[in-house]
Amino acid sequence: MDKFNIQSLGVAEVPSPLNLEKVEGGQVFSYVKDDERVLLDTSLLAYQQAKETDYGPLCLEKAGPRQNIYFNPQKTSAAIVTCGGLCPGINNVIRSVVMGLHYFYGVKRILGIPYGYEGFIPSYEHGFVDLTPEKVKDIHEFGGTILGSSRGGQSVSAMVDTIEKENINIVFAIGGDGTLKGAQEIGKELLRRGSNAVVAGIPKTIDNDINLMERSFGFETAFNVANPIIRDAHNEAIGAYNGISIIKLMGRDSGFIAASAALSMPVVNYVINTQ
Repeated sequence: MDKFNIQSLGVAEVPSPLNLEKVEGGQVFSYVKDDERVLLDTSLLAYQQAKETDYGPLCLEKAGPRQNIYFNPQKTSAAIVTCGGLCPGINNVIRSVVMGLHYFYGVKRILGIPYGYEGFIPSYEHGFVDLTPEKVKDIHEFGGTILGSSRGGQSVSAMVDTIEKENINIVFAIGGDGTLKGAQEIGKELLRRGSNAVVAGIPKTIDNDINLMERSFGFETAFNVANPIIRDAHNEAIGAYNGISIIKLMGRDSGFIAASAALSMPVVNYVINTQ
């Protein structure tokens, strides 16, 4: 079933500079083929039920490096934008994208878009930031995002105008639900205009609520920070007659932070879902 297929820009004819077909220390590194898929629902029951339909099981295209790529790295311009609320690890992601593009693929022009999607709108006069390995090499030691962030809807048409004017080929959008919905609309507008630019969404969710991902960035920091707070609250509680401490942790529609924090500090007696 092609519900989750990613639309192709065209034939990938540029050989990847990664040179992965080799063996190091007994481990084989290889490229991912375009027809490789990952089951969306990995339960046996779902698979057996899907086999009885004409569509087959819902699958996702497998991520990973391809042997041939579409963009020529020497002629490629990339942009990185961070939007929405802050999350531990954003600077780590920015650093990793810049280092990977520069050293693995040879992309030399990488722009940072300041203050979220506002940075694509010329009237805000935020300008751009040239992201180089030297500029980002130490940013993982600091919280927040060196690019800044913002919320609110901006004109999709105006943002795409800037992408085309600056000859940006790939936009990496780091953010949550609103950011990725915005990225989807930018992608649709690029497609409507016949542009060969693309948008890649990097999900930012401290709640760890992404299927098939073991751990989203920021999640581990979230429950580690909660750990000593739970310990101190427990000490307060046992210091009072029939004392009880109640700690509220974030999670919106998921409870992974609360569950993992409770497991990391076993003095917790109950984890309650308040929804």
